[in-house]
Amino acid sequence: MRLLLILLVLAGLSACTKNLDKISLSSPNGAVQVDLSVVNSQFLYKVTRSGEALIADSKLSIFDNVAVTVLDYQVKENDSSWEPVWGQFSNIRDNYKEATVDFKSNNFTGKLLIRAYDDGVAYRFVLPEGDKSGEVNLYCEYNFAEDFDIFMPKGEQEPLGPIKVESLLNLKGKKNKPAQLKVPIVAETAKHSFFSLIESDLYTATDFQIMNLSVNPSTKTLYSSNKSKLTNAEMITPWRVILFGDQPGDMVVSTTPVNLAAPCKLEDTDWIKPGKTLWDWRVHGYTAEDGFVYGINTESYKRFIDFAAEYDIEYFLIDDSWYTHASKGHFELSDKLNLKEVIDYAKAKDVDLMLYYDRRHGEYGDEGLFKYYANELEMKGMKYGFMNTNVPFTKNAIEQSAVNHLLIDFHDGPVPFTGIRRTLPNAVTREYCHAQQDSRRAFTPESFIKMALINAITGTLDMNNGNFDITGINSGKRQKGPRKLNSYPTTVTSEVARTLVIFSGLVCIPDAPEAYAAKKDLFEFIQKMPVGKWDESKILHSKMGEYITTARRHDKEWYIGSVYCQKGGSLDINLDFLEEGVEYDVTYYEDTPDTHCLKNPEAYNVRKGKVKKGDVIKAVMAPGGGHCMWIHPVI
Repeated sequence: MRLLLILLVLAGLSACTKNLDKISLSSPNGAVQVDLSVVNSQFLYKVTRSGEALIADSKLSIFDNVAVTVLDYQVKENDSSWEPVWGQFSNIRDNYKEATVDFKSNNFTGKLLIRAYDDGVAYRFVLPEGDKSGEVNLYCEYNFAEDFDIFMPKGEQEPLGPIKVESLLNLKGKKNKPAQLKVPIVAETAKHSFFSLIESDLYTATDFQIMNLSVNPSTKTLYSSNKSKLTNAEMITPWRVILFGDQPGDMVVSTTPVNLAAPCKLEDTDWIKPGKTLWDWRVHGYTAEDGFVYGINTESYKRFIDFAAEYDIEYFLIDDSWYTHASKGHFELSDKLNLKEVIDYAKAKDVDLMLYYDRRHGEYGDEGLFKYYANELEMKGMKYGFMNTNVPFTKNAIEQSAVNHLLIDFHDGPVPFTGIRRTLPNAVTREYCHAQQDSRRAFTPESFIKMALINAITGTLDMNNGNFDITGINSGKRQKGPRKLNSYPTTVTSEVARTLVIFSGLVCIPDAPEAYAAKKDLFEFIQKMPVGKWDESKILHSKMGEYITTARRHDKEWYIGSVYCQKGGSLDINLDFLEEGVEYDVTYYEDTPDTHCLKNPEAYNVRKGKVKKGDVIKAVMAPGGGHCMWIHPVI
């Protein structure tokens, strides 16, 4: 009996002993599982979702080719909520399971944090304060379980895909070297589910540049490799994130990337007001019915301000050419306009101004730049151009703009900084996409839909949707229209829908005031849309390159926008998310049977009706067209 008792005790102790070389972590709902193992003294991880293998054994490390030993690990669950300053949701649940893995490597001890959300997983390394020197390399391999179809951004051109991983080896970058692949990488599985590879909380990380990916030519495996110098301070890496979705749109409204970002660092956020802005840059050369021709001048800007005041547009953004040269502490103002007069006029009309800054025209010197914009020019925000993808430089720009109570919008190919709107919510948007007609290229419905389902996973986009004078733009009646005439296929209803589909803290509408006033019944949708103040957001339909439907709620009102590719088609929109027992008024903004993105882009119809929970609306869209609904309770 004594021997049996000893054996039972030993068996019990053995059952309670942790296997430090194999750790499994499941998401709160159990659908996502991450398995971490130590094989040949290296971390390997794999990921499954709902029984579908997505990532096979893949290497994860912080030091190059150095043995790792797991010392211990702990698992905890978090279920909390927080309220963002602005965003796609007014309240965000942060529910995950986390494994904290204590390890030893290269004579250093550190922690590997692994989080499993119901729609994603994330990894981060932390090395504590202490005497240390040398270099770390955050290396993360992505060995796809199958040869999935891949989609990815391609700067201002249409995103790539579908393409196989092996084919990515043929992409060339500068000096004919293998191209660095930009995030997010989106993969479609054989079962037509989706996952994407991104990073989050780069802002908090210690001296890391942005995440790019490469392909190992021998194994045909994707990997990211980011190096950083060690100091005696605590070292923390960005989160490496894998998001999941049953459809690609699920990842666009995922809260996991912002949950992983650091909480807001600003004590006072009352001055941060998302909204809509008019913009002068694409209107130059537009001729109004009274014969007035828009340009870079005081009278043009007064017209923008008058329209903004009348239609409750919060901001007016003045782009390039308000100055001719910048030197340290000084701007040479353009003689084309009286900027002081414009500023005073906007103040009298209660319209806030934002102003562009182009570093190619000389360096004012960032130390005083933001203070000058805020105090001397009384601007509410800055559109910052040509600052390159330098992380410390961009971090400083966001921080300094926050100190001076300025919103900031980054132009060109900026640092994505996924999740930054939680940490520093004055970073309202950035052009991590092809802004309408930028570089004066054509912009197709297909490329718009792809960017709305790929680029937008990283967060806000400054895409400048909302052109109404499509015929005039296509016929070359603007100074900065498409390089090739009639190469801009869209419909005016699609343009309205796009302003809702693309999430941003600053919705920049690029057309002339007279173009909007001529279709003010259609402009109503944009005018009433409460930008950035959403309580709830959903992607109801999404198919890569073909269509997307986005629904956003503010209080008891719903705004719904759909965009279709050049094939045209219809989508059934089920209103099962409306409140039971409430009757709603709905305004439909639609293409007509004669609308066509190339032949008749400005034909539209506005009508009203009644809807209730459970109704199904057939949204019929012309080739390259769109459909919108504004739904609110009957008063």
